[in-house]
This record gives sequence, C-alpha cells and structure tokens, in this order.
Amino acid sequence: METTPQKNTKSDNGKNILIIVLLILIVASGIKLYTDHLDKTRKSEEILILSEENNELNRRIDSMNYQLDLRIQEISKLGGDIAALEEIKEQLTRERSLDRKRSSDEIAALNKRIVAFSKTIEEKDQEIIRLREVNEQLFSENTDLKTTQAQIKEEVAQLNVKQKELQEKVDIAAKLRAENISIAAVNARGKEREDGFKNRQLEKLRVTFNLADNKVAEKGARDIYVQIMAPNNQPIFDVAKGSGTFSIDGREEFYTVHQDIIFDNSKQTLTYFYEKGTKYNPGVYEVRIYSDGYQIGSKTFEVK
Repeated sequence: METTPQKNTKSDNGKNILIIVLLILIVASGIKLYTDHLDKTRKSEEILILSEENNELNRRIDSMNYQLDLRIQEISKLGGDIAALEEIKEQLTRERSLDRKRSSDEIAALNKRIVAFSKTIEEKDQEIIRLREVNEQLFSENTDLKTTQAQIKEEVAQLNVKQKELQEKVDIAAKLRAENISIAAVNARGKEREDGFKNRQLEKLRVTFNLADNKVAEKGARDIYVQIMAPNNQPIFDVAKGSGTFSIDGREEFYTVHQDIIFDNSKQTLTYFYEKGTKYNPGVYEVRIYSDGYQIGSKTFEVK
C-alpha cells in the first residue's frame, strides 16, 4: 500500500512532460506560421517593387527612344552621322519588346546602360550645335556663291551677247563682195556692147566682176552663182547649158551659171558667159551674184 503515492507521482510527471512537449510543438508551429507569413509578405513586397521598377524602366526606355528619334531626325537633316544613335535605338527597341519581367540585377544593368546612352545623347547634342553652325556657315557661303554665280552668269550672258554681236559683225565683214560688175551683150561675131541691148546683139551675155579685197574672209573653195532674173522676176535657166539649183535663205532656187573657185583675196576677176538660145523679152533684167548662201552683188541691164 505504500507504493501508491509513488505511482501517482510518476503518472503526474508523465502528463506534465506531455503537456510541455505539446506546448513546445504549438509554440514552434506558431513561430513557423509567423515566419512563413513574414516571408510571404516580404516576397509580395519584393514582387510589387520589382514590377514598379520594370514599369519605370519601360517608361525610361520609351522616353529615351523618343529622344533618340528627335536627334536622329535632326542630325540626318544636318547631314551628320546617326549610326551610333540608330544602334542604341535598336538595342532599346529590342529590350522593350521582351515579354517578361526583368530581375533586379537585369534592371540595374539596363539602368547603367541607359545612363551610358544618355551620355552619348549629350555628345550628340553638342554635335547638333556644331552641325547647325557649320550648316549656317555653308548656307551663308552658298548664298554668296549663288549670288556670285548669278553675277557670273549675267556677265557671261552679256559677254555672249557681245560675242554674238561681234561674231555677227565679223560674219558681215567676212562676206565676199562683188565689185566692178560689168554686163555686156556679145553678138555672133564676138563684138560686145555694154548698154542698150537688142536681141540681135544678144548671142551671148557676158557678166564680169572681181571679188573685193577682204582680209577677214577665210581663204578657200567657193561656189559663185550668177542668177539672171527676167522682167517677170523669174530666173532664166537651162539645165542643159549648166544651170541648176542652189540654196538661199533656206529655199531652193535656180541659178543661171556658176563657177567653183579658190578664193585667195587677190581681187580675182571672174567672167561668166550665158547663151540663152531664145530671144529676150523687152524689159529690165537683173543679174544677181551669190556666194555662201547670200547675195554679194547685183546689177541691171535693159533689153529693148
């Protein structure tokens, strides 16, 4: 009977130990729940912060792309080099198109790159200032050059007018001129008469003249045409006797006789004979002499 209290004491001790263990487990579980809650809260805050940082970074990228576009347009207009800016824009556009959340390390690295890009943009701003100054100078020089060119063109135009006028004078001066024109009627016996022609005296018609001294005229081959115009203002010609056509003032006309000569500015004398074969109608005839497409002399005679 004496052992009963000892047994009760042992039983109480066992219960106490169990209770203590249970309490420890409860406390440990509570601590675990609390720490898990803290960890979950911390992670949620980190995710929220990271999301804000990503959004802010995207806004920075969009802003920088806008700034890059402005610089690229301006530098292109000014004729500068935009390769570096286009490379930066390409990198940022590629980064902006990524469909994922960046880690904090990635955000930090990209922010550093954006800072470096900003320095490049600042350098390009200085280049824009320099390019504007250069372009202003070039514009001023170009304006001066255009003014000078306009003045030169005006001077050249005036010189061309003067040269044309001078050339016209030279051309006029270079024209051959027939002088001392003599017209004679030659009868069948070879006797000549220089005035008051009659048909019986006009077996042949002789035209003689010499080419006046002309130091301006170019020496060389010439065709000298004689055209006898009847009173009805029609040329007298006979192809069978050497007549033909020549060009004068852009039109074809018949000539009566012609000679090929070598002009040597020696006041050379030329003589032409024309045998009509039929009677001349009474009236005033005109002998016209041509060379190089223009008339160089003329004289009239009358047949009674």
